Amino acid sequence: MLKGNLIKKTRKTKKAQVWVNTVVYTLIAFSLIAVVLAFAKPKIEEIQDKAVIEQSISLMRDLDSTIMEIVQGGSGNKRVLETSIKKGELTINSLEDEINFEIESRYVYSEQGTTIQDGNLKIKTEEFGDLNLVRINRDYENYNITFNAKEENKIISKAATPYKISVWNRGKKETGDGEKWHIDVEVS
Repeated sequence: MLKGNLIKKTRKTKKAQVWVNTVVYTLIAFSLIAVVLAFAKPKIEEIQDKAVIEQSISLMRDLDSTIMEIVQGGSGNKRVLETSIKKGELTINSLEDEINFEIESRYVYSEQGTTIQDGNLKIKTEEFGDLNLVRINRDYENYNITFNAKEENKIISKAATPYKISVWNRGKKETGDGEKWHIDVEVS
């Protein structure tokens, strides 16, 4: 009898040991996954932000190119751009006659605090807490930029559906700085 009880205890101990090992190995695996994710997730987000910044710069180039085309086309010329904003904000600043795009990012596009020139665009990266604020700016000092024919600022934020940005050449207009092309932007 003593021998039978000893065999039962040994089997129970072996089964318990198997369960303990399984739990320990599972915890180790979860810990390793967590460590890998802790390092990989910020890098993945940085790569995604880089792609979004490059798309935003492309949007600003397209918008600038469209404005230049309608000015060359003369008064009454209109173009429509269809674009989506996945992250950041596009600002039509009619008061300062400029168009800006700002995005909070993990990616450092340029040296922080230094403005770089990319064609007609000025791009600046600034530290913003744990993130970076990338600003893309196009100044239209020789044009009168309006939004819906009004001197007001309009902020266009990220959205699931694409925006249709209409750009009109409304002809030359007398301003306090002399005669300028009147460029009107509408968003739907």
